[in-house]
Amino acid sequence: MSLLTDIVPPPGIVRTLCLSNLAKTAGHGILMSVSVLFFTRTVGIPAEQVGLALTIGAAVGMAASIPAGRLADVIGPRNTTVGFLLLLGLFVGAYGFVDSFIGLAVATSLALMAESSTDAARGALIAGLIPQKERVRAWSYMRAVSNLGVSLGAAAGAVALWFDNRPAYVGLLIAGGAMFVIAGLAYLTVPQVEPVPREAQGPKWVVLRDLPYATVALLNSVLVMNVAILTVALPIWITTQTSAPKWLYSVILILNTIMVVLFQVRASKGSDEVSGGARTLRRCGMLLAVCCGLFALAAGQPAWLAIVLLLAGAAVHVVGEMFYSAGSWSLAFGLAPDHAQGQYQGMFGMSTQLGSVVTPALATVLIVRLGWPGWLVFAGLLLAAGLAAPAVAAWAERTRQPAPAVAQPA
Repeated sequence: MSLLTDIVPPPGIVRTLCLSNLAKTAGHGILMSVSVLFFTRTVGIPAEQVGLALTIGAAVGMAASIPAGRLADVIGPRNTTVGFLLLLGLFVGAYGFVDSFIGLAVATSLALMAESSTDAARGALIAGLIPQKERVRAWSYMRAVSNLGVSLGAAAGAVALWFDNRPAYVGLLIAGGAMFVIAGLAYLTVPQVEPVPREAQGPKWVVLRDLPYATVALLNSVLVMNVAILTVALPIWITTQTSAPKWLYSVILILNTIMVVLFQVRASKGSDEVSGGARTLRRCGMLLAVCCGLFALAAGQPAWLAIVLLLAGAAVHVVGEMFYSAGSWSLAFGLAPDHAQGQYQGMFGMSTQLGSVVTPALATVLIVRLGWPGWLVFAGLLLAAGLAAPAVAAWAERTRQPAPAVAQPA
C-alpha cells in the first residue's frame, strides 16, 4: 500500500499538475521519437543542419528563461504558463510544415523559447500553489509521471516510424502539439496565483545579482550531466567499447523508467529543506561517480561480465538520478524569494539547459577519444559538484533576505 501511495498522486492540485505533465511529456516522447527522422529522411535536411538548428533553438530558449520568469512574477504565473504551453503546442504542430533549414531554425527557436518559458512560469506557479515543505514531493510525483508520458509518446511515435511516410509523421507531430495544448488547458482548473509584491527599492532583476544562487545553478549544470550520460555516452560506450550485446541498452532504459516511476517519490524523502536537498545532491554526486567507474570497468571484459558491470552501473545511476532530481528541486525552490520565483526558476532552468546542451558534445569527445579515462573525467566532475553542494547551499541560505513586509502569501 505504501508503494501505491508513492506512485498515485493524491487528489487535488497535485493530481492536476501530474495529469498536465503526463500530456506534456507524451508530447515530448512523440518529438523524441520522430522529429529528427522526419527532418532528415522526409524533408531531406542534412543531419548537420538539423543539429545546428537545434543548437540555435537551445540558445534562444536559454535566453528566454529569465525574462519569461520575470513576466510570470509580474502578471501571475497561471495564465502565463497556460499561454506559453498553447504557443508551444502551436509551434510544435508547425514542425510538420517545415521544408527548409531556415524554416526549421525558426520553428525550433520558437518552440524551445516557448518550452523554456513554460518551465520558468510553471515553476513559479507550483511555488505559489504548493506549500514549501510539499513542493519536492509534488515534483517527485510529476517526475514519475513524466517517465510514463515519454514512454507513451515514444510508443505512439513507433506507429509513424512503421509507416515511415510524410502523412504519418505530420499527423503525429500535430498530435504532439495537441498534447501540449491539452497540458496548458489543464492548468485553467487550478487557482490563480497572485503576484507577490517586491520591496519598493529592490532591484527588478534580483536573480542576476544573486551570486550564491548562480553558483548553485552552476553545480546543477554539472550534475544534470547524468541525463546525457545515460542517453548519449552509454549507448556509444556499449556499442563501441564493450562486448555486451547492443540490446542491453534498451533493457537499461526500460529498467530506468520502471525504477523512476516506482521509487522517485520515495527517493525525495528528506529533501524538503535546503539542507536536506544539499545532502541529497552530495549523495547524488557520489553515486554518479561510482556508476561512471562501473561503466569504465566494462571495457575489455567478457560479455557476461560486461553485462553485469553495465547493469550494476545503470542501477547505481538511476538512484543517483533520482537523488539529483529531488535535491535540485529543493534548492531551486528553497533558495528563491517568493516575489521572484519565476526569475529564479528561469535561472535554474537555464542552467539545466546549459548542461544538457554541452554534455552530449563533451560525452562524445571524452568517450570516443579517451575511452575509459573519459568516464573518470565525468566521475571527477560529478563527485566534485556533489561534494560542494552542502557548502554552497549553506552559503546561499545565509545570504537570503527576509520576505518583504508588505508581501502576502500567494
